[in-house]
Amino acid sequence: MITLGFISNLLPLKSIDKIVGRFLCRLLPRPKFLEHDKITRVMIIRPGGIGDAILLSQTIISLKNLYPNCQINVLAEKRNKDAFQLVPEVFRVLCYDRPGEFIQVFQSLYDVVIDTEQWHRLSAVVARLVRAPFKIGFDTNERRRMFSNAIGYDLNTYEPANFQALLKPLGVDSQVEMGTVSLSVPPQSVSTANQLLLTLGHESFIALFPGASKVEKLWGADRFRRVAELLSVFGVKIVVVGGKEDRQQGEVITGGGLGLNLAGLTSLSETAAVIQKSAMLLSGDSGVLHIAAGLGVPTVSLFGSGRAKKWAPQGDRHIVINKELPCSPCTTFGNTPPCPNNARCMRDITVDEVVNAVTMLLTSVGAMPSHCCKRDWIETA
Repeated sequence: MITLGFISNLLPLKSIDKIVGRFLCRLLPRPKFLEHDKITRVMIIRPGGIGDAILLSQTIISLKNLYPNCQINVLAEKRNKDAFQLVPEVFRVLCYDRPGEFIQVFQSLYDVVIDTEQWHRLSAVVARLVRAPFKIGFDTNERRRMFSNAIGYDLNTYEPANFQALLKPLGVDSQVEMGTVSLSVPPQSVSTANQLLLTLGHESFIALFPGASKVEKLWGADRFRRVAELLSVFGVKIVVVGGKEDRQQGEVITGGGLGLNLAGLTSLSETAAVIQKSAMLLSGDSGVLHIAAGLGVPTVSLFGSGRAKKWAPQGDRHIVINKELPCSPCTTFGNTPPCPNNARCMRDITVDEVVNAVTMLLTSVGAMPSHCCKRDWIETA
C-alpha cells in the first residue's frame, strides 16, 4: 500500500498538495453536518513546523478542560512532533512521514477529527478519510468540502484565536487570554537544563535564539554578537539556544567568553527548560519564540516578512520590533517569497534598537542587574 508518509519521503508535502490535494478535495463527497454529543476520542491533525504546534497548545488544553475524559491524539510530522512533549494533555503523537504510524490513523475510530492546517489540502483529505463522524477544519479553499463543520479563517488574527475557533462546534467558545501559560516542561528536561547552566551559578541570564526557518527572517550573528557585547557591559549574561544548524552562529555570538552556547546541545524540551529559567528571550519570528511565550517568559522579537499581528506574542511582557516597510509582511499561509531587497525589513532593525528594547523589558520585569538601568544604556549609546 502506497501511503502519504511514503510519498512524502520522495516529494515535499506542499508539492504533493498542489498535484493531488486539489483533485481529491473535489472528488470526495462532503460529510454531513453533525452536532456534537459525548466526546471521548479526538484526532487533531497538525502538519508543519514547531511554531504552529506550540500555538495550538492552548486549544488542546481548552478541549481537555471541556471534555476531561477524552483521549487526544495528534497526527504531526517528524519535524514538529517533539513540540507536543510540552503539552501533557496529548495522549499520543503519530507522524505523517512514518508510514507505519500513518496507517494506524485509519485503523482507529474517533468521535472527532480536527484538521488545524490553514491552507494545504492533503491534511483535509486525511481528515475526510479518518473514521470519525464529526470533522472540523478551516474553509480557506476547496478543502472546506472535506469537513462536516468548516470554520472561517482570518489572516490578520492572532493565530491561537484562529485555532480556538475550531472548537466552537464542540461547545468551546472561550477567548484566548494574552500571557496564558500553556506549556509544561518535563522534569527530566529541567534537570538536564540545570546541569548545562551550572557554570552560570545562580546568575540571571537572557536566552538568545539567532536561527530562523527562512533566510529572510535572519537578523545576523554579527548583530546578535554586538548586542551581547553591549549587554555584557551591564552584566547581562547571554545563553544561546537552538539546534545543530544554529551552532556556528552561537559560536560567533559567544566566542571569547561572551556567553554560553547551548545551540545543538539540547533537545526541544531541554531548550524549553533553558528558556523557562531565563529572564527573557531575544529571537526573530520562530517556533522558539512561541515556546517562550507559552512558558510565560518575556520576549523581544524581531519581525520583518512575518505577520506580527498573527504570530508575535501579545501583552505587556512582549516587545515586538517591526519596521513595517511597505513591502512587509510578505509571508502568506507559511510561504515567504524570495526577497528582491535583501530582507531590508530585517536589515533596518538596528543593534541600538534591540539593546534598548532588551534593557527596557529587563527593567520592567525587575530582571536588570541591580548596578545598572536603562538610563545607563541611553547615556552610553
